[in-house]
Amino acid sequence: MKLRIIALALGIFALSSCEDFLEKPPLDSLTDETYWSSENNVRSFSWGFYTAYFSGYGSGFTWGKFFSGQTLNDDFAPTSPTQFRRTVPTAATSSYWTFSYVRKANIFLDRIQTVPMSDEAILHWSGVARFFRALEYHELVKQFGDVPWYDEELSETDPEALYKPRDSREFVMDRVLEDFEFAMKNVRVNDGNKGLSVNRAVVLAFMSRVFLYEGTWQKYHKGNSEKAKQYLEASKKASLELMNTGGFSLGNYREVFNSLNLAGNPEVILYRHYEPGILTHALNSYNNLEPQTRVSKDAVESYLLSDGLPIGLSSLYQGDRGIENVMANRDPRIVGTLVTDELRLNGIASNYSTTGYATLKFLNEVIKNQPEGGSNLNYTDSPVMRFGEVLINYAEAVAELATVGGPALTQADLDMSVNVLRDRPGVKLPHLEVVGEASAVNGMVYDDPARDQEVSPIIWEIRRERRIELMMEGFRTDDLMRWEKLEYSDTEANSDINRGAWIKKSDYPKLQSSVTLTDGEEGYIIPSTAAVSQRLFVDPKVYLDPVPLDQITLYEQNGVTLTQNPGW
Repeated sequence: MKLRIIALALGIFALSSCEDFLEKPPLDSLTDETYWSSENNVRSFSWGFYTAYFSGYGSGFTWGKFFSGQTLNDDFAPTSPTQFRRTVPTAATSSYWTFSYVRKANIFLDRIQTVPMSDEAILHWSGVARFFRALEYHELVKQFGDVPWYDEELSETDPEALYKPRDSREFVMDRVLEDFEFAMKNVRVNDGNKGLSVNRAVVLAFMSRVFLYEGTWQKYHKGNSEKAKQYLEASKKASLELMNTGGFSLGNYREVFNSLNLAGNPEVILYRHYEPGILTHALNSYNNLEPQTRVSKDAVESYLLSDGLPIGLSSLYQGDRGIENVMANRDPRIVGTLVTDELRLNGIASNYSTTGYATLKFLNEVIKNQPEGGSNLNYTDSPVMRFGEVLINYAEAVAELATVGGPALTQADLDMSVNVLRDRPGVKLPHLEVVGEASAVNGMVYDDPARDQEVSPIIWEIRRERRIELMMEGFRTDDLMRWEKLEYSDTEANSDINRGAWIKKSDYPKLQSSVTLTDGEEGYIIPSTAAVSQRLFVDPKVYLDPVPLDQITLYEQNGVTLTQNPGW
């Protein structure tokens, strides 16, 4: 079957030089047979994967994963909390139970082998193709668990392959690991524009992320210590190899998120570049001009004090009555994430927050009052993968490995990961120390009174470090999923995720009457007051999405059973 690539050709023309443009064949002559003729065309084809996996801050008014890309968690306190899926979809959609990007990656991998270029180039681009296939299968497995594995282009005349039963999660993720291992061996150390193209560092960073997810899923959901160990070792290996290159370091925290151009930022491994009038987004505007769903009381209280202790233990904690008390003596990353000098309340500020706490992590102050600072005209660059994540991935992978038969977590492990984050310029928190499974700071062993008793003190602190370092970056829901901790997002069981700042109504005469407080005329803001809108975690089936009913029926019509996920 011919693969028509007219849309791709338009992208080639837009990015080619005049000389290249004049040498291109007419659009109607670009076919599967004529396209695969040069490495430049191979590179152009690879760009078709970028917006799917490297969405950054999105485009126009379409969101990426940052800020509100994931809201089914304990960081957000909306007026209408996101609900767990309740029904089985009747039909697959373009973003649900689809293998189109698997097919695209398999076509890419197959065609690369026929292109007249060096063996080194064929291996590099084969690695890139397998990298994208691995990313797509990771997303499918996160969503559905068991899925059919395809490693070649399907034919419409091959019903046996088209209606293949689901392969086990472990089988698929073993193939994903093989794809990553091939990619980390063969993808070039440097290729294309640094920070804008897939290279070996990008592969290693994503491998660090993917197998931390899968290793902890296997431990907490499956109780499969053997697979958990295998995948966590893969995450550790990829993280460590990247850390040992010495190619990345940490600088100013906020500059990773609010810069007009991330080229040359020492922490950024991959980013999405925006240009005024060409490619823009709306995240800067959302952090500045518009009403917000903001961070919960639970999230604010997760920040340590400057002595490295949690609020339940530190003598430096000033309490939560008044923004100046809340923010006093805290982990300096709170200053890089939240507005620390005012509460933004409905009736007082046009860009009010559901909790009073406002974010500024993604706000560029230079353009905030310019046209480009509003609407969907923002052009701050977006990180896609950064070194800070890799460091915390390493720490968690090593800590979890120790629980499934791997070597013990050492102080050296923390010093090369968590404590590098704490040594970041402008942060300078006391180092986290490990004593067996206990956590310590400045030689004092401590145990957070708010700790989940099912989690060891040291893993609890590493998870806290992850939450703070990656706040509002679209990781928290995935983390709760893989840890089997979605109950944290239950608004009744964890009332602090439906709470905001503490205020007195008498202090704010213009406060909207719709603002409800826990104790009438004073207390914590309650963003969601309607009982019907509360989010309850009652059924663990929601850890996986259901398979659409039309796919199950279609399989049955072809004599094959497509199993449904448990509980659905």
